[in-house]
Formats: sequence, structure tokens, C-alpha cells
Amino acid sequence: MEESNTIITLIGTKLAKVGNEFNFKGAAKECEPCKLNKTCLGLNIGSKYRIINVRNSGKHECFVHDSGVCAVEVIEAPIVMALESKKAIKGSKAAYELIPCNFSNCENFVLCRPSGLRSGDKYSIINVEGELNEPCRKGYSLKVVEVKR
Repeated sequence: MEESNTIITLIGTKLAKVGNEFNFKGAAKECEPCKLNKTCLGLNIGSKYRIINVRNSGKHECFVHDSGVCAVEVIEAPIVMALESKKAIKGSKAAYELIPCNFSNCENFVLCRPSGLRSGDKYSIINVEGELNEPCRKGYSLKVVEVKR
């Protein structure tokens, strides 16, 4: 199943199931000496990925996964985030800007600080989901959107 934006990577054989999602956290210290680490580590740190195909290319030894790793095809899953209402237009493109807020105990904080996006990253809005469940404590007019890098 080839799809545009498909990435081939390696993942632990116990985790390699179509439909599984994972957040890429970066390299473990044990990955440094591995000759396959460039294949495993070609993902964006903090991004969520969905496995769309498990390749029949065999199993490879791994210093991290006790059952070894196998090749899978992944796509970056959409990122759900809060965005200023006036900018929340399906199909529009923009660069990510951090919403200035320091209320880390706010119900919306995770939406305002989405994992996988850094300041300046370009994205496209693929869906406008609607209003926040709880109003913004800073008084911003925000909508929940799904974006793709």
C-alpha cells in the first residue's frame, strides 16, 4: 500500500501491526552503535505515526527490542491542536506559532502545545473540528483543528 508521504522505518516486531500508532521520542542511547539506526531514526521527534503496512522483509537484531525489529510503512498522523478562530479555515496553510500562554494546568494546554510541531513548521488544515471543550483562560477565541505537516 504505497501512499504519498509514506515513510519506511523499523519498529519492534511485537509492535508491528497495521493501525498501531506511536509517538516518536527519538533515539535511545543503545541505538548509537547500530548500523540500521538511520532507518529507525528518520522520523520527526514528537510526531505521531500510524503503521499502514508491515513489510515481509524479515527480522533484524536490535539493542532495544528483545524480539528484534521489522520494516513497516508509516504515515504521520494528523495533529490535533488549538488555533485562533480567524485562522481556522479548512485547506489553508500556515506556519506554526506558539500561543502565548503559561497556564500549564489548563484543560486546553495540550491542544495549545501540540506534540510534533515546532515554531515555524509549515502545516495544512485538513479539518476544523469546532470549539474547545473549555473556554480559553486567556480569553483567546480558539478552534480545534486537525493539521498535517
